[in-house]
Amino acid sequence: MEKIRVAVIGCGSIAKHRHLVEYDAHNQVHIVAVCDIVETRAKEMAAKYGATAYTDYLDLLKNEQIDAVSVCLPNYLHAPVSIDAIQADCHVLCEKPMATSQQEAENMIQAAKTKQKKLMIAHNQRFVASHVKAKELIEKGELGEIYSFRTTFGHGGPEGWSVDGAESWFFKKEEAFIGAMGDLGVHKADLLRYLLGEEFTEVSAMVETNAKENATVDDNAVCILKSASGVIGTLTASWAYNATEDNSTVIYGKKAVLRIEDDPSYGLIIQYSNGDTVNYQLGKIQSNDAGGQTTTHVIDHFITSIVENKEPLINGEEGMKSLHIILAALASSETKQWTQIQ
Repeated sequence: MEKIRVAVIGCGSIAKHRHLVEYDAHNQVHIVAVCDIVETRAKEMAAKYGATAYTDYLDLLKNEQIDAVSVCLPNYLHAPVSIDAIQADCHVLCEKPMATSQQEAENMIQAAKTKQKKLMIAHNQRFVASHVKAKELIEKGELGEIYSFRTTFGHGGPEGWSVDGAESWFFKKEEAFIGAMGDLGVHKADLLRYLLGEEFTEVSAMVETNAKENATVDDNAVCILKSASGVIGTLTASWAYNATEDNSTVIYGKKAVLRIEDDPSYGLIIQYSNGDTVNYQLGKIQSNDAGGQTTTHVIDHFITSIVENKEPLINGEEGMKSLHIILAALASSETKQWTQIQ
């Protein structure tokens, strides 16, 4: 069959280490073009993957015949660039958080519906082996009624990952809009919705800047969440876990406790109330550290959704529901009150 013609807009670290690598490994994909406002970055990736380099994404969309686009840009550009790509008849895979407001997210969803194009948000945690297994166990009733949870995602900050280091857009409010809560917290918000199979209705949060001297966005966030059925728990996101990354989740149920990525040897441990323990060795979670798994499965899922004309697991509506949680957390922190999640 004819290959899916792909362009990647933004050639920073997420494109370099995830999107381009995984597109290149996919036998149904042809990387046609790449774009970055820093010409040397665009040319480097173009040379590596045999693509055409651009510094203006509008020129790329106008000049190339593209089926699908990855939007790997600072947060404030996610919505406008995604919408322009959809208007140019492209399916879009957009990095998280999908937008900086509900209105932007709604505009993206509407554009995709109008043009009948796929819109997928790159929440890779749903595809991690331990998370897939955890969802299976929860749905089977292995935990019984679920009472509580704690989940965290933290590392030393984007300066160790971003192509621009300490000068990265991640730290600038006008480009990022939100810090650790949007970079990491939104992943866990999405994961909890996926694992529990229900929505959150309320949040109380402290979203602070106390670790990064030059940041104008949050770098530490602690949230208390309540679900529609009354499950309560905590979600934390941090750029101040300097010694090692923490990407763990624990679910507390009537019959068992599920520990996910909470042990160095086992990706999943289920501890039953009767004293039995079952350990699952499922391979490493995706990580920014050396040795983290190299495949997120996001690209595979996106391409499959196009080829088979199926709705992506994390479509625009799903991305917006996870965005709602972090927007409500910001509002709660600002007002110092419990906030309803839309």
